[in-house]
Amino acid sequence: MTRTDKTRSGLTRRATLALGAAALATPMLSRRAFAAPTELTMLAWYGHAEPDMVAEFEAANNVKFVPKYYTGGDNMLGLISQSPPGTFDVILSDAEYVQQLNAAGYIEALDPADYPFDDFFPEFHKFPGHWDGDTLYSVITRFGFLGVAYNTDALTETEASTYDVFWDPRLTGKVGHFDWHLPNLGQISLLNGNPSPYDIDEAAWEAVKEKTLTLRPQVGGFFDYGGTFASLNNGQMLAFAGIGDWITGTLERNGAKVRSVIPEQGGLQFTESFSIGKGSAKADLARKWIQYITSPEGQAKSAQMAAYPCIVPSQKGWEVLAAQNPDEARRQGMVEGPGSAIDLIRTGRIQYRQLPVQQSLEDWNDFWSDYKGA
Repeated sequence: MTRTDKTRSGLTRRATLALGAAALATPMLSRRAFAAPTELTMLAWYGHAEPDMVAEFEAANNVKFVPKYYTGGDNMLGLISQSPPGTFDVILSDAEYVQQLNAAGYIEALDPADYPFDDFFPEFHKFPGHWDGDTLYSVITRFGFLGVAYNTDALTETEASTYDVFWDPRLTGKVGHFDWHLPNLGQISLLNGNPSPYDIDEAAWEAVKEKTLTLRPQVGGFFDYGGTFASLNNGQMLAFAGIGDWITGTLERNGAKVRSVIPEQGGLQFTESFSIGKGSAKADLARKWIQYITSPEGQAKSAQMAAYPCIVPSQKGWEVLAAQNPDEARRQGMVEGPGSAIDLIRTGRIQYRQLPVQQSLEDWNDFWSDYKGA
């Protein structure tokens, strides 16, 4: 056998062995490549686990979100209390409920260094209620303002720029309520002149109840999330209490003649944040999700969420949104300057929505139930 023949023979044997090894490895590679995605459970308001929000993250991390949607913080607490620890990997809550989640042991402590707070406006570096001392429990991801929502064919912006418009005789039977006591009663409290609408004494609370009851003849219905959209879209309701651009912005993008305005008495801010559920077996992936959605690109995506738009706390997120969709950035006030979202907060036009301070949550909830039945 010549040297060339020996070399060919050796190469052939090595090639054969290599091919054989590759063939043996291929099933393992295939199994890894096509492994079933890891399921990540999310408890949230509708829309947060829909494809426009999560598809990119799912594809990059071989994850599949399994959502459980709720409406209202009380409903959220009820769902968690009825579920075994570890049921929910990621929990989206309104800011005022984070303390309750923490007190009940439903969420994990977080490391602030894991999240891009340096990208955020200073007002959101240590947002009230998300921390217990120096321990972080929830990361703010988006927020919005609540004021007067109105049909632009029925009312002008000037007419809608006061909560008093809800008593306008032209709106009898045409005023709707988003069916949750905190935003609605908070707005009446602002109308009554309470600068801290949720921190009021008993006399002020009685006055809020009395004023609210006078609105009852104007009210055409109490609506859930879907009903609010539908009744504004079809003109069944011409004005709405307890909501803002998170509802009307979606409708307006689709051509409906509705809008929201912050009235002269001021508006309320709702705030959404993500926590990691206590006992989650997938805390690392949950943390990775929160990091993704609070990145500048994730924030721009969140601002444009198909289910309902929101303002985001990331200054760098504003910059990405302005580059991607300048019209939407301007529409939501995410362009810095007079009248911007951050300017409204800094000038005192907006108060944070929170739980009642001097009354119990049950007091407000019980009155709301009585009011609906009146």
